[in-house]
Amino acid sequence: MGRISLQVQSEPAQSFSASFELKGKPERGELTLISPLGNVLGILRWTPLEATLDSGSQQTQRFSSVDALMAQATGAAIPLGALFAWLQGDNANVSGWSADLSRHSEGRILARRAQPAPQAELRVILDQ
Repeated sequence: MGRISLQVQSEPAQSFSASFELKGKPERGELTLISPLGNVLGILRWTPLEATLDSGSQQTQRFSSVDALMAQATGAAIPLGALFAWLQGDNANVSGWSADLSRHSEGRILARRAQPAPQAELRVILDQ
């Protein structure tokens, strides 16, 4: 559990912020995004074969990959495998992304994407 925010330097700029609960592994798991008021914004589920987004108000959306799902749900393709590693304190290398884990012991992670455009900044604060 924690909070996640993503800022994408697109035209127009996009920002996304929510509480989250992450379960599973990079290969198979579930990510629940929760608004500041406590409403479930969406439940993202993935397996090696498909990924789904259940936003409650709409029909469940299906995607061929978790990367496509993350891009749809958050506005940028967050590298989910790397996110799992970063949460464990492992500075996994992902093309175009750089992670700052210097405050990992405080439950804070910062990752920036320089390539491909648009640039993005991901911040994670874990509940202690």
